[in-house]
Amino acid sequence: LREIERGVEITEPSLYISQEINGNPQYIASLGELLHYEIFFKNVGEKGLTNLFMVNQFEDSILDFESMNSNNGDYQSGDNSIIFDWNKNPKLQYLSPLEEGKVEFWIRVKDDLANIKNPIIKNHIFIGQTKQSFTTKVNSKLVVEQKGYFENDIFENSGPFPPEVGEETTYTITWTPKSYYSDVENVKVKALLPNNVELVGEVFPEEEILNFTFDSQTREIVWSVGGLEKGVEGSTIAFQVKLTPSSGQRGSVAILVDQVIITGYDSWTESNLNSPSISINTNLPNSSSANEDQGIIQ
Repeated sequence: LREIERGVEITEPSLYISQEINGNPQYIASLGELLHYEIFFKNVGEKGLTNLFMVNQFEDSILDFESMNSNNGDYQSGDNSIIFDWNKNPKLQYLSPLEEGKVEFWIRVKDDLANIKNPIIKNHIFIGQTKQSFTTKVNSKLVVEQKGYFENDIFENSGPFPPEVGEETTYTITWTPKSYYSDVENVKVKALLPNNVELVGEVFPEEEILNFTFDSQTREIVWSVGGLEKGVEGSTIAFQVKLTPSSGQRGSVAILVDQVIITGYDSWTESNLNSPSISINTNLPNSSSANEDQGIIQ
């Protein structure tokens, strides 16, 4: 009888790979942001390693690969990878036991991700027989579309148009919130009213008046929207404001709603979002029935 013995030897990886983006190993990215990747590799074996090369490969199209920049890496457009060769990187040429090396590059997140839900950046790093994969979540785009009108179908406005010093003119303001790429909770729209602008008290739809508050001390308006689903516009709210221009505003435009910002909690990235928006003034750029001359205080 012959006895045959076979054994399986599991080799421990001799390299430990880690990654940081903008100095953070658990980074959450945002649209249009420049990302600084730092990839660290450490020899955890007992022997020195020589003539290594590293491949970092991305598997998605969330990044703008034309913005890729590295001092010592070569970008390969065919498979969205960047290669670091030992000829350009001394630590890859020889890495003694317990020694650590680093390579780095910069790349920008796209401004528009089309119809992606819960966006994520995935990259795979290969050094010799060692492979490590990383995922980076991307925040949603949270915006509020705001418009101002004198003539509209919601409220009947009154007063001189163009506005006149010392005279009251009312305007209709609308807000429409939207989250583009993931669901967002606890959404709020906040803004400040200038000292010569007051709320008339009209809100549409009427049931939203319970979610619409004004602090007379801070002059802050807060609209508590609630939750927003990815890619779906929230309900539009309309409210009426009253402007009484001062003599110092004659010949210029007046701000109706200032420092507008939308905030919320991204349930995908588990982070707080905030996005400022432009102020609305008497030029009413979104109103087809108004021109720039009608926004000048008389």
